[in-house]
Amino acid sequence: MIVAVIGLGYIGLPTAALIASKGIKVVGVDVNQNVVNTINEGKIHIVEPDLDILVQSSVQSGNLRATTETEKADVFIVAVPTPFQGDHEPDLSYIKSAAKAITPVLEKNNLVILESTSPVGTTEKLMEWMSEERPDLSFPEFGISSKVDVALAHCPERVLPGNVVRELVENDRIIGGITTKCAEKAREFYNIFIKADCLITDSRTAELSKLVENSFRDVNIAFANELSLICDKLNLNVWELIKFANHHPRVNILQPGPGVGGHCVAVDPWFIVNSAPDEAKLIKLARLVNDEKPNFVIKKIKQAVSNISKDVSKLSIACLGLSFKPDIDDLRESPALEIAKQVSEMGFVKQYIVEPNIKDLPVEFNPQITELVELEEALALSDVLLLLVDHLPFKEINLSLLSGKQVIDTRGTLVGI
Repeated sequence: MIVAVIGLGYIGLPTAALIASKGIKVVGVDVNQNVVNTINEGKIHIVEPDLDILVQSSVQSGNLRATTETEKADVFIVAVPTPFQGDHEPDLSYIKSAAKAITPVLEKNNLVILESTSPVGTTEKLMEWMSEERPDLSFPEFGISSKVDVALAHCPERVLPGNVVRELVENDRIIGGITTKCAEKAREFYNIFIKADCLITDSRTAELSKLVENSFRDVNIAFANELSLICDKLNLNVWELIKFANHHPRVNILQPGPGVGGHCVAVDPWFIVNSAPDEAKLIKLARLVNDEKPNFVIKKIKQAVSNISKDVSKLSIACLGLSFKPDIDDLRESPALEIAKQVSEMGFVKQYIVEPNIKDLPVEFNPQITELVELEEALALSDVLLLLVDHLPFKEINLSLLSGKQVIDTRGTLVGI
C-alpha cells in the first residue's frame, strides 16, 4: 500500500508520520518547497509535542518522504486548509486544487479521503471536480450503492493541538462515505493505525458532525466571555464567579479569554451559518460575541493607560502570547495576534512581544516599534503588561515583578479582568 497525504500542515504531517510509523509507504505532498525540504531532512516546521521524533524515525526508515508533486497511490488523504473569505463565505479553493492534483494520477480501486473540515456537501464537490476530469473512471453517487472505480469518504480530524500525536490514535473517528461501501473501505484503512472506534455514516452527516462539535464549544465559550463582560460592568471577579458556579453538580462553565482562535472553533460555525442562515441564530450570535471580545480587551488597555500619569507615547507595553491557545505555535485566527496588532497602532513607544513558540516576529509588526523578546526582558522594561495566552512560562511569573505595572490579564492567570 502507498498513501499520499495532500497538505503537510498541523494535521497532514502528523497523520503522514503516524501512518508511516506502521510500516506503510507514505508520500507527503505540499506546495511549499521549504516544508518539503525540512521534512525530508527528518525535521518539522511546526510545534507539536513528540512529532519531531515521529517524523525523524519515519523519514529515516524510508517510509515517509515529501514532494511538491502528487504521485500515484492507493489512498489519497486531503488535509488542506478550508478558511472563509469575504462575508464568512467558505473558501474551498485549496480542496479544489488538491482535486486537480490528484485527478491525473487516479486509478481504479483508489480511495480518496477528505479530512479537511468542510461545509456540508464538500466531499461530493470533491468527487464532482475529479469526475469531470476523469470520465474514464466511475465515481459513486450519494446514498446509492453500486460498483465504482474510486471510493470517496470524509473523515474529519478531531484532535487538540498540543496532543495531536496521541489523539490521532486514541480519538474515535467519524467516517462518512458517499456510499456505505465507501465508508466501509475507509474504515478498513483507518483501522490499520487507529485504536479507537471508527463510526460509519454518510459524508454529509460526517461533515456536519465536525462543524457541530466545534460550534458547541464556541457557544459555550461565548457564554463564558459574555459573563466576563457582565462581571466587568458589575465590578465582579468573573474567575471567582465561575469557580463558585462550577461547584453545582450539573454546571461546568468554561473559562473566558480574549476571543476564540484556531482554524476550527473560530471558523467552522460560520460554515453552518452559511448553509442555514435563518436557522443558525444562536450559533451566529455566539460567533459575534466571541469576535467582539478583542475590542473589549483593547478598551481595558486604554483604561489601564489612563491610570498612568504619562502619555502613551512615553509608555511601553508587553504582550504575552500570540498563539490561539497555550504552548503551541499556531497563530491561525488568533485573537491574541489580532489584539497585539491593534496594540502596535496605539502609540506606545515600544511594544515587547513574548511568544516562546516562535522564532521570528510576524511580518505584520513594525520592527522599529515591536520586538520579540524573552519574558524576563519584557517584565523588566514594560509599564503595561498584557497577558493574552496562558503559556506555561507565564503561569510561573513571580508576581512581585508586576509591582507598579498596569496588568491586563485576559486568562485569569495573574490577576484577571
